[in-house]
Amino acid sequence: MLYVLTGEDAPGKLDARMAVRPAHLARLEALRDEGRLVVAGPMPAIDSPDPGPAGFFGSLVIAEFPSQADAEAWLATDPYVTNGVFARTSVRPYKKVLP
Repeated sequence: MLYVLTGEDAPGKLDARMAVRPAHLARLEALRDEGRLVVAGPMPAIDSPDPGPAGFFGSLVIAEFPSQADAEAWLATDPYVTNGVFARTSVRPYKKVLP
């Protein structure tokens, strides 16, 4: 089943986000290579594709996992979580309708 994984950045964590970004991307690339990733990306804190020092509100991932518990476990071990970039996370089931 598909799940929406979200993380909201903690204040002042842009440097931490950028430091662990390569490890975060490697995990997303693994999901992609397994054919399980639908979409992933950051949400800028301002209305700009390059928010500069304003940083990011958080990130969104839609991917396939065997269960919600598996999706939650995957997110719990993400570098953005383990390095304190995210203040809050959530995992919700998702049903794709379009396109």
